[in-house]
Order: sequence, then C-alpha cells, then structure tokens
Amino acid sequence: MMPNKEVTYTISELADEFDITPRTLRHYEELGLLNPRRKGNTRIYSHKDRIRLALTLRGRRLGFSLAEMRELFELYDAEHSSRPQLHSMIAMIAEKRASLQQQQEDIEKVLAELDAADIKAREALEKMKHH
Repeated sequence: MMPNKEVTYTISELADEFDITPRTLRHYEELGLLNPRRKGNTRIYSHKDRIRLALTLRGRRLGFSLAEMRELFELYDAEHSSRPQLHSMIAMIAEKRASLQQQQEDIEKVLAELDAADIKAREALEKMKHH
C-alpha cells in the first residue's frame, strides 16, 4: 500500500468517533497504547492506532486496566514472541476470562433475584386489587 494512500485520522476525528476527549487520546499515547506519527504539532493516527483505540476502550469496559492492555499489545507486537511471553499472554487471558465468567454468574444471580422480587410485587398488587 502506498504511504500517501494510507487511511489516517486526526485527534478530533477519533475523539468524535469514539466519544472520548482528545486528552484521553493523548493520555493513551503517553502510556504507549497509541503511537501516532507527527506532522509538526499535529498527531496523525493510523488504522492500527484506530484498531488499538477500539480494543483499548472495549478492554476497559471488560475490566482490563490500561497497564494490562499495554502488556497485551506488547506481547502481541513482539515479532518473535518467546514461549514465556506467550505463556504470560495465555495466563493473563485465562485470568480475565475467569473474572468475567464470575461477573456473569453474579449478574445472572442478581437478575434472577430481581425477577423473583418483581413477580412477588406483582402478585401482591393483584391480591390488593381483589380485596
């Protein structure tokens, strides 16, 4: 692909698209999550930066810390990932998966309790109508 044909984004385009502030983008850059090119004082974000931003925001919603996201990106980027790096990445994913599964179970229990409370309240309301 020719460099001048590469799709690029400005800080305001990404901030608007993902409903975040330019300050958040600069913070993610400081932490090494994004690596925009510079043209003078202007940041130019690549398609890879856009994908990383989407993954970072999704990871945050799933409970990953920014440090964990950076570690995952570093492990993924390592051209010749070593066995220890890959084992580390697998362990990190397994740990996060277990945590999310526990959260899912907890949410399902709370939803079941809410359903039961809702049914009881509706039944009580029905009894009041008939008395």
